[in-house]
Amino acid sequence: MDFMSKKGYDGQEVILLKALMRKIDRFCYSHPRFGIPRLMLYIIIGNVLVWLFGMMDTTGTLYGWLYFDPALFCKGQVWRLLTYALVPQSSGLLWLAISLYFYYFIGSALEQEWGAGKFTIYYIAGVLITALYSLLAYWITGARCLVSATYLNLSMFFAFATLWPEQRVLLFFFIPVKIKWLAWVDAAFFVYEVVVELINGYVAYALLPVVAMLVYLLFCGQWLFDFFRPSHAQQRARTVKFKQAAKKVQREQANKPYTRKCAVCGRTDADYPNLEFRYCSRCAGYHCFCQDHINNHVHFTE
Repeated sequence: MDFMSKKGYDGQEVILLKALMRKIDRFCYSHPRFGIPRLMLYIIIGNVLVWLFGMMDTTGTLYGWLYFDPALFCKGQVWRLLTYALVPQSSGLLWLAISLYFYYFIGSALEQEWGAGKFTIYYIAGVLITALYSLLAYWITGARCLVSATYLNLSMFFAFATLWPEQRVLLFFFIPVKIKWLAWVDAAFFVYEVVVELINGYVAYALLPVVAMLVYLLFCGQWLFDFFRPSHAQQRARTVKFKQAAKKVQREQANKPYTRKCAVCGRTDADYPNLEFRYCSRCAGYHCFCQDHINNHVHFTE
């Protein structure tokens, strides 16, 4: 039997990811002021300022005070938990400008699609997970793994490519290229970094690209599983199960005071009579969403 066709393919891992994403969506809806609007802009400005002051610091002291060093963090230098995200990874002006431009472009697009709250959770979660890995590596092996936000920023390419694979961007500001091809190049770079660090014997550093991918898998893993799911299974979920689920939902709602309820925010047509509701054809089963979430939700794959 083909592995992808086994029932376990839509197992507990995928279900947990989807459930977690729905909780994050509902939290962001319930707390509309949560998050940092234009977060990526502040990250870019911070990188530029650090780069400018770093060019005047010939001793490298500034960068040394900003990097996340687990040993120094454990001694009370707690600011490193956040400041390491402001350290630029290139001293060359041209490459710095290109990389920061793409980080801002992709980060702003993700924030516009997800909202400031969800994107803030995405980025802060990446910062914390990377720092936590560095701490664990230090406590377990004693290796001082100095980390930066480079892999976290590059992981946003994967999230962008998952949402808009056919989107074209201008590479070097004049070469049009689809974002999915940049994501493949990004993936090749991640693999290259892992291999090089392993060859050099730096196991702790070799796992940093893998750690950066955790936050991507957390937010976009369900789409990744759907991509590898066989087309016949998708078709069966969208047709036969949709009719069965529709009858089940109609029976459950027969004694309820509403007809439609959003699967993300929980609003109903009884509480919000002027709100539009739609059913998603990409979700397996019979799931209703309000106008704010019909194009921005985690797809069900029951």
